[in-house]
Amino acid sequence: RRKLRTDVAAAFPNLSAEQLTEFIPNKEELNVIKIYSHKGEAVTVYMNNRNPILFEIEKALYPTVYTLWVYPDLLPAFSTWPPVLQKLAGGADLMLPGVVVPSSGFPQVEPGTLCAVTLLGNRAPVAVAVATMSTAEMLAAGMKGKGFAVLHTYTDHLWEYGDKSYPPTLAPLVTDSAEKESAEDEEEMEGKEPLISFSTDPLQHVGMSDLSLKERDGCAILMGKEKLDENRAAETAEDANTEVQQEAEDSRTPQEQMDALFNQCFFHALKCKVKKSDLPLLTSTFLRSHMFSCCPAGQQLDIKKSSYKKFSKFLQCMQHQKILQVKELNKGVESIVEVDWKHPDVKAFAVPEGFSSASAAQDSKSEDREQVYHAPEIVPLYGVSTKMIPLFQESGHRKGSILSSSEVRNIIINYVKTNELVDETNKNFVKVNAILCDCLLDKLEQDEISNLKWDDLLSRCLDRLQPLHQVTFFGQEPIVRKGNIEPIDITIAQRSSNKKVTIIKNLELYGLDPQCVANILQQKVQASATITPVPGSKDRVQVQIQGNQIHHLAKMLLEEYQLPRKYIQGLEKAPKLGRKK
Repeated sequence: RRKLRTDVAAAFPNLSAEQLTEFIPNKEELNVIKIYSHKGEAVTVYMNNRNPILFEIEKALYPTVYTLWVYPDLLPAFSTWPPVLQKLAGGADLMLPGVVVPSSGFPQVEPGTLCAVTLLGNRAPVAVAVATMSTAEMLAAGMKGKGFAVLHTYTDHLWEYGDKSYPPTLAPLVTDSAEKESAEDEEEMEGKEPLISFSTDPLQHVGMSDLSLKERDGCAILMGKEKLDENRAAETAEDANTEVQQEAEDSRTPQEQMDALFNQCFFHALKCKVKKSDLPLLTSTFLRSHMFSCCPAGQQLDIKKSSYKKFSKFLQCMQHQKILQVKELNKGVESIVEVDWKHPDVKAFAVPEGFSSASAAQDSKSEDREQVYHAPEIVPLYGVSTKMIPLFQESGHRKGSILSSSEVRNIIINYVKTNELVDETNKNFVKVNAILCDCLLDKLEQDEISNLKWDDLLSRCLDRLQPLHQVTFFGQEPIVRKGNIEPIDITIAQRSSNKKVTIIKNLELYGLDPQCVANILQQKVQASATITPVPGSKDRVQVQIQGNQIHHLAKMLLEEYQLPRKYIQGLEKAPKLGRKK
């Protein structure tokens, strides 16, 4: 941990000593995971409070978007248009025509400089990239060509390892004076200049608000002078009301304003973000993942600027008011274990208007992610192999044809009846002709066996067909895969000091997110759970949790997820001591 803090300080000199201690804490749990990229590169991921905070490729450290949301000014930032994010998340690099040129100019970077990519109007980074050329070279090239090689984006697989939270809304720190002047000029020219006088160059549009402003101007011109005057009068009245409110707020000291902001974000997070199923919740996770996302645009939570000075003291104050209960479940690590959502202060809190639609959208998305798990429907299938072609070609099937067990049964029965192979003396037996002999009998059996029982005939046929299986996940199209489906494999391994760990593999095959299962198990049994690559596989991961947790696993997989027992291997290894009778 000390070496990591030294490496982080060297990689990101902008971090103060206080921020560095907060970023790499001394007491909180820090997990290290190794994953592999699509190119096969080994990537080391550092996890804190269930969120990836750093990733390392070839001994170079890079921050994740979760880290950049807490420290948005850690890297030089370049803005792009919101529709470009989808392309970046799909694996594309950032091309210079998609970079917005601010009137204040670009930050000065050199080739290989690590940069953050933001969306226009929001300072919260959505991607981490490396500059492919210097700032001077970008401008000299006429803003054409590839500007940044993208390493990691919001919504990619690395982001999915965390709590899948959304970017906070962070307004630009300083509005450029030139932009103010241009905005004032536009207001003066309102109603006098024709609509076509506005520039159509997207690089000159500083924000999306400019676009909507121009649309409103065009409408106002068509509406006529009287309507325009009414709108201006209404806007003037609104501006006056806003100024009065701002003056009232400004009368408070900065410390009082920060206290009020902490209270607002605290109640907002409890009311809209935290659910009972999230408890126990680490206090640091509650602050970073829930309260920060409730912070209004243009403002930033800073406990040092409040009267509490420490977040633990703020929570103690809330605990004295009996709003929540905080306990130290692990040594030096505090967690929120209980919340009184019926408390008058929580019920009386009204979500700010600016957050109403965003919170509703986020809640609906979180509900979508937390839909009830439906066990997939698994059907064994069979493919016609080269050796079995003579037996199936009469029914119109060829090599590679996919059949269910009932279809195979019907085809065999029809073949036997068509060729009159039922034994006349005993109808439980079938006479073996040349085709059945070649397809179903081994060389040593061909001279000895002349009749087969119906069950033996069908089982031999199924054994010699290519095994396949069809998986149908809830609300999705069926997927056909080769071979028999591997069961969820549960094993117990012994580590140093006679400690045992439970390892769970193949969860992905059944539509279960390993990270989600690890999080649920960690909350249920209060033991450390990590995700590690499956040895010998580049694209598969396994869940590893401390102790023998097979009892909890069995209850979750069999009762909660309703998975058939035949698809779970290793339940017999549950500890015998303490078993309920």
